[in-house]
Amino acid sequence: MTRSRRVFSLALAFAIALCSSCRPHPKSEATASTTTSSTPTIETTIVVSKKLAVTVALPGELQPYEVVAVFPKVTAFVDWIGVDRGSIVKSGQLMARLTAPEIDAQRAEAQSKLQGAEAQRAEAEAKLASDESTYERLKSASATPGVVAGNDLVVAQKAVDGDRARLEAAHQSAQAAKSALKSVSDVEGYLLVRAPFDGIVTERNVHPGALVGPAVASSATPLLKLEKTARLRLVVPVPEKNVAGMTEGAKVEFTVPAFPGETFSGAIARISHSIDVKTRTMPVELDVINSDGRLATGMFPEVQWPVHRSEPTLVVPTTAVARTTEGTFTVRINQGQTEWVSVQTGEGDGKLIEVFGKLQAGDEVATRGTDELRPGTRVTAKHDSADSQHSLK
Repeated sequence: MTRSRRVFSLALAFAIALCSSCRPHPKSEATASTTTSSTPTIETTIVVSKKLAVTVALPGELQPYEVVAVFPKVTAFVDWIGVDRGSIVKSGQLMARLTAPEIDAQRAEAQSKLQGAEAQRAEAEAKLASDESTYERLKSASATPGVVAGNDLVVAQKAVDGDRARLEAAHQSAQAAKSALKSVSDVEGYLLVRAPFDGIVTERNVHPGALVGPAVASSATPLLKLEKTARLRLVVPVPEKNVAGMTEGAKVEFTVPAFPGETFSGAIARISHSIDVKTRTMPVELDVINSDGRLATGMFPEVQWPVHRSEPTLVVPTTAVARTTEGTFTVRINQGQTEWVSVQTGEGDGKLIEVFGKLQAGDEVATRGTDELRPGTRVTAKHDSADSQHSLK
């Protein structure tokens, strides 16, 4: 038994040695692995130069084309009011009637003064006519020597001149009385509150019997608030980077939450040509026809703002731009090696995006930018079949 065990042990040791000699050396194994690995293949695309023509979503606000807070011009009591919130009115339509007893008294006084002035003028005219007749008779009689004393003729002439002066004064007094009466009548007309333009009443703040008066402070409450809504202003704060290429009259589309899936449009009518230093935006107004009254002031539409460039810019697929803590860059392929090119991005259409940096049209960049492709990595470029030149219009 002992000999058999020895033989078995020797055979087992020989087998283990034989197996050990068959294993590859670790260094040889690493060499084989390196030999079998290949240069990575990545998809690439070409940087192209194009004129950008895309739309970006911007917030806006619908405002009335005209709006006025209606205040009375005189202090008075509300006698009657014929409109309420939501009432549609026409220009010149009577909306409210006021009453002021003191104005009635002023009118009566002005009429009395005018009547007195007219009576004085009539009296002056009659006296002038009488004195002129007397003067003419004396003048005729004075042609016969000794009939009329010379002094009597002079007195009669002076009386006529005085009558003419009194008539002129009476005439001026009557004109002043007429003006005073007209002024009181104009003030009396202020008691009738009329619509200044066609529109809709959006506020009513008083009721009959209320004492109202002119606005003496910005916090004063108006009688009514009237807005013209058949035509609206759509105010869009356009970011500074998107103000180039705006054209008055250009049609712009927008949507509102109240009518999902429906698109409205307006025309660029007024460009402020001034950047708000706080928001870095330029207010632009669009005219929106709202004859059916479906749109309301105060709505916040989403505007599909057209963005155009006067000169071509470089564009790449959106995926080609990598954003990491190290920066924003694209991975350019130069003679089979990768290099990072720092860029700034502009507008895009979801597929392509503008890039600004040390790139040139025709450069080859990785379709998928990533920081895994470290600078100096050798790669095999495979041009992407989706040509970026046909992706942006």
